[in-house]
Formats: sequence, structure tokens, C-alpha cells
Amino acid sequence: MSDHSPSPAPAGLDAIDRRIVAELSRDARLSMRQVAALVHISRTAAHTRVQNLVRHGVITGFGAQIDPRALGLHVSALVVVKIGDVSWTDIASRLSKLPFVEKAQAVSGDIDIILTVSAPDHEQLSQAILRDIHSMPGVISTRSHLILEEIAGHAPAEAPDIWH
Repeated sequence: MSDHSPSPAPAGLDAIDRRIVAELSRDARLSMRQVAALVHISRTAAHTRVQNLVRHGVITGFGAQIDPRALGLHVSALVVVKIGDVSWTDIASRLSKLPFVEKAQAVSGDIDIILTVSAPDHEQLSQAILRDIHSMPGVISTRSHLILEEIAGHAPAEAPDIWH
């Protein structure tokens, strides 16, 4: 087991832990003082709880939310991929390293992988799908769905506290 693997998850997260996760989901730049004020606990308690959430693998990192359009990536698609008799881990790893591929997800049903792909324009998106993804050894077929508009839902733990 590596030193970076999470400890076993705690028996359950309480409402304060979930509120901390929700606040950090909205703004990962919050200071411990701000987190403490938002969830009505001491700074020391907030720091201890955040450390525990990281140690148990609930919080896996802190980062910026990026607008792909601001980076020049103006067109996005979900690419449904059916694979042959190959290792999902191997092919997903190779697919996720391709230019413009943002995410690879294993799914159930009659397909195997869904990729999120964003590119500067339709031509480059088409090239990425046809040249890089569709022609990769192990890929049997692809089906692409252009994303016309995206509306964000709730981040994990950002929804009203209805789960226990």
C-alpha cells in the first residue's frame, strides 16, 4: 500500500463535515478561518476536520474550476466508446492521455466508456475523435454527442443536507 492511499473512510460524515465539503466545493480557496465561520466551529476544529477529510480520501485535492471556453476550447462532446477484448484500465489510460480528452468514465450497459472531449473548433474535435479515439487499437466503435449547453447541478455535498 502506498503512503498516499487514503485511510479507511470514517464510519460516517456528520452534518458539519458535509457542510465543510460543500463550502470547499464552492470555493477551494477559503481559509480555515473562513471555513470555520461558515460552518460555525472554531478554526482549530475546522483545520482538524479538513485534515481528517483529506486523510480519509473524502477530499482528494484542491483546485481551480476552469472555463474551457476561456481557454479557447469552444466545442465539446460526449464520445461513447465500445471496446473489444482489452483491459478497460489500459485503454482508458491511453484514451485519457489523448489531446482534448478531459475525462474517461467506465459505464454500465451496452457501452463501455464515455469520454468528455473539448477542442477549439469542430474540425479539431472531429480529428480528435476520428484520428485519435476511433482509430485506437481496442476501440470497436464510437458515437459522438455534441454538447450544446451545460447547466451545473450540485457538487458533492453541496445539495441540501438530506443524506445521512
